[in-house]
Amino acid sequence: MAAAPLLRRTDSAKGEFSPLKHFVVAKKTISDVFEQLLNYVTETSEFVEEIFGNKALENIASYDQKSDIQTYSDKLAVIKEVLARRHMKVAFFGRTSNGKSTVINAMLRDRVLPSGIGHTTNCFLSVEGTDEDKAYLKTEGSEEEKSVKTVNQLAHALHMDESLDAGCLVRIFWPKTKCALLRDDLVLVDSPGTDVTSQLDSWIDKFCLDADVFVLVANSESTLMNTEKHFFHKVSERLSKPNIFILNNRWDASANEPEYMEDVRKQHTDRCVNFLVEELKVVDREQAPNRIFFVSAKEVLTSRMQRAQGMPETGGALAEGFHDRLKEFQSFERRFEECISQSAVKTKFEQHTIRAKQITENVKSIMDAINIGAAEQRVAALEDREYQMDRLEFVRNQLNLLIVEIKKKIKAITEDVESKVSSAMEEEICRLHVIVDEFRSDFHPSPHVLKVYKSELLAHVEEGMGRNLAFRCSNAVHASVQSSQSYMIESMLPLLPSAMQKQLHMLVPSRQFDLSYDLNCATLCSDFQENIEFQFSLGITALVHRFLGSVNAQRALKLVDQNFQTSQAALPLAQTPSSGPPSIAAPPNSETAVMTQEDLMLAMATNVASLTSRTSMSVLVVGGVVWKTVGWRLIALSASLYGLLYLYERLTWTTKAKERSLKRQFVGYATEKLQLIVSFTSANCSHQVQQEMATTFARLCQQVDQTQKELEAEIRQLTTNIDQLEKVQSRSKSLRYKAAELERQLEVFTNQYLRSSQ
Repeated sequence: MAAAPLLRRTDSAKGEFSPLKHFVVAKKTISDVFEQLLNYVTETSEFVEEIFGNKALENIASYDQKSDIQTYSDKLAVIKEVLARRHMKVAFFGRTSNGKSTVINAMLRDRVLPSGIGHTTNCFLSVEGTDEDKAYLKTEGSEEEKSVKTVNQLAHALHMDESLDAGCLVRIFWPKTKCALLRDDLVLVDSPGTDVTSQLDSWIDKFCLDADVFVLVANSESTLMNTEKHFFHKVSERLSKPNIFILNNRWDASANEPEYMEDVRKQHTDRCVNFLVEELKVVDREQAPNRIFFVSAKEVLTSRMQRAQGMPETGGALAEGFHDRLKEFQSFERRFEECISQSAVKTKFEQHTIRAKQITENVKSIMDAINIGAAEQRVAALEDREYQMDRLEFVRNQLNLLIVEIKKKIKAITEDVESKVSSAMEEEICRLHVIVDEFRSDFHPSPHVLKVYKSELLAHVEEGMGRNLAFRCSNAVHASVQSSQSYMIESMLPLLPSAMQKQLHMLVPSRQFDLSYDLNCATLCSDFQENIEFQFSLGITALVHRFLGSVNAQRALKLVDQNFQTSQAALPLAQTPSSGPPSIAAPPNSETAVMTQEDLMLAMATNVASLTSRTSMSVLVVGGVVWKTVGWRLIALSASLYGLLYLYERLTWTTKAKERSLKRQFVGYATEKLQLIVSFTSANCSHQVQQEMATTFARLCQQVDQTQKELEAEIRQLTTNIDQLEKVQSRSKSLRYKAAELERQLEVFTNQYLRSSQ
C-alpha cells in the first residue's frame, strides 16, 4: 500500500514536519484507546463479579468468564504500561572507529556522545530525551543519576568506570530542549565495534530484538567486512526482515580522488545491494539503493554546530562536494525517519492492537452470552411468575369453593350423627331396666350401704349406656368422619405445599375417633329418693296409686283426709247445745249409721269420681250396692282374705324385694331424667364430630394458607429476579455497545496507522 502522508519535523533550514510525529500521534491514539479499553474491561469485570456473586443470577455468568475478564484486565494493564514506555529505537553498529558516535552526534546536532580517534565506546550507549534541563546518565543495574554537563565529562565518567564491559548499557538522558530529535520518543543506541567482541548473540538478544531500525556504519575508505556481515546475519535470523540502513561514512575522503569517486561508489553500492538483497533478503533490488548512503558525519556535525553558533555552515576546512554529502545525509535522515516511524508504529503497536481486538471481541462475546442467558432466564421467570400467579388464583378460588362445600358436608354429617345418637339413646332408655337388672352389688337398707349402692348403680348405668351407645354409633360415626376427612384431603391435596403432600399423616390424627357420651348420671339422678318401706298392695294408698296414678292418687288422698277431718269436727258440734233454737240430736241407730257410712262412701266415691274417670266412679257405686246387698258375711270373709294377703306380703318384704323395688323405682325415675337429656347428648355428640372435622379442615386450611404465602413469596422473588435480569440485560447491552465502539476505534487506528504503514 502507498504510504500515508507523514508529518515532518520542523528544521531551522526547512519548514517541514518530522515523520517521527507520526509515531508520537499513533502512540497517543493507541494509548487513549487502551485506557478506554482497560476502563471498559474493569467495568465488565465488576459487572460479572456482581452477577457471579448474586445467587438469584446464577448460571448467567460462569467462573471461566469471570476469570477470563480478570485475565484480560491484567493483560491490558501490562500492555498499557508497556505502551507508555514504548519509543522508537534505532541501533547503530559497525567496526571500531567507523564513526558511529559521530553519526549519532550529527543527527542530534550536538556532541552528545564521546567521539574521536581510536576506541572511544567500550559499551552500549543509549541516548533518549528528558524533560529536565540537565543531562545525566544511569548505568545498568543502578538508578543513581550521574550528572553529565559536557561530552568530556561523559567520556571521563565512562573511562573512570572500569567495571563496564561491552555487554553493559549506559543510558544517557539529554534535555529535549537541546535536541529536537529526542522530543519524538526516539532512542539512539551506540554500540561497541563488532570487531572487538564475540558476544554477538547476547548483544542481539539484549539490545536488538526491540530495535525498529538498524544502521550499519561502514568505512567508505575500505569495504564491507565479514565481521559486519556476520553480525547482521545473526540479526536476520532472529528478526523477520529487519530494517537496515547502510551508511558509508567518511565519504569526504573521495574528494581527494575525484576520478575514482563514481567507480568506488558503484563498487560499494553493488556490494551493499548484494548484501541486503541476496544475503539478508530484507528488501528487493529496487528498494535496496534507497537504503544505502554515502556521507561524512564529521562534516555534517561540524556544519550544524557552526550553524547553531550563528556561523556559516560551510566555514572551516570542508572538502569539496560538501553540499552533496550534506544533502545525502539529510536524505538519509528523511528516509530513516519515515522508515523508523512506520516500522515502529507497526512493530510496537500492531500486535497490541490485534490483542486488543481479540480481547474486545471476547469480552463482547461474553456480554452477548450474558445478555442471552439473562434474556432466557427472564423469559423463564416471566413464564414461571405467570404460572405461579395462575396457581395462586386457582388455590384461592378452589379454597373458597371447598370451604362452602365442606361446611355443608360437615353440617350434614353432624345432623346425621345427632339423629343416630338420639335414636340410639331412645332405644337404650327403653331398655334401661336391662342394664339395671344386670347390676350386682351388696344391698342393705341401711342409709350408709344404700348410699354406696346407689352411687355404684349410677356408675354402672352410665358405663353401660355409654358402652352400648358406643357399640351402636361409634363405628358408623368413625367411618363417616374418616370418609369425610379422606374427602377433605383428596379435595385439598392439589392445594397443599409439595412438602406437606408427602406428610399427610401429620394432618390427620392417627387415633380412632370415638364419641364421648357424657351422661353424667350422678348429677342427673342426684335427687333420686327411693321408697323401700313396706306398702300393702291392697291398701287404700296402693289402690289409689294403682288406679289413679301417683299424681291423682295424692290429690284423692288429700281430699279424703280433708273430708275425714271435717266429719270429725261436725260430730261434737251436733252434740253440744247452742244458744240458738234447740236442736235435739237423736241417738244414732243402725239406719243412721248405715246412712252415714253410705254418705261417707258416696262422698268418697264422689271425690274419687271427681278425680278419675266415669268408669272408676261406677266401680265404687257398684261396690257400694254389692256391700249393701251381700252384707257383713262377705265383708268378714273378705277381711280375712285381706288380712292373710297382708300377712303374706309383709312376710315376703325381704331385702331382695326392697332391692327390686329400688331398681324399679330407679328405672322409672332415671327414664324420666334421661329423656330430658336426649337432645342435649345428641347435640353434644354432633358437636364433637363437628369439632373433629373442623379441626382437620382447619389444619388443611392452614397448610393451604402456607401454600398461598409461599406462592406470594415466590411471585415477589420472581418479580425481583425479573427486575434484576432486566437490569443485567440493559447493562450487558450497554457494555456490548461500548465494545463495538472500541472495536471501531481500533479499526480506525489500524486503517490509519498500521495498514498505511504496510
